[in-house]
Amino acid sequence: MHYTLEFADTISALEEDRMTKELVAYESAHGIDVNYKTFSLVLKDENGVVFGVLNAYTAFAEIYIDDIWVDTAHRGKGFGKKLVQELERHFQGKGFNNINLVTSAFQAPGFYEKCGFQVEFVRVNKHNPKLTKTFFVKFFDDAVQTQGILKQAEGPRK
Repeated sequence: MHYTLEFADTISALEEDRMTKELVAYESAHGIDVNYKTFSLVLKDENGVVFGVLNAYTAFAEIYIDDIWVDTAHRGKGFGKKLVQELERHFQGKGFNNINLVTSAFQAPGFYEKCGFQVEFVRVNKHNPKLTKTFFVKFFDDAVQTQGILKQAEGPRK
């Protein structure tokens, strides 16, 4: 078989749809719900001007924080922590296992520790220590984890 292999900035909607359907079918065959949803938490001032955003997504039984941004003029006032706390409050008790994220050494690893996240591991960049990555996790205390698992169909009642 002959083929080509190329890097692409995007793929077509048709290709994306086909890929998604096949991935979902594979995961479903294993009793897993991909549960992928992107979302943002947005902080606005009294005039409706955005000054803080937390971008994240759910996948399986986890919440992944992609980015947190607070406008320079509002940093150091607890708004980043408010974003993280609201994320936790929103998903607490909804059957998720954890919230996780990755941050670089030049960013804010200490901030996430203050928010109660635990270091899972550190990937050291020997050539540029500012780009050393810290992987964080914060587990929910929920006794029951329901996200990421397909509900079993009930059999006939006797």
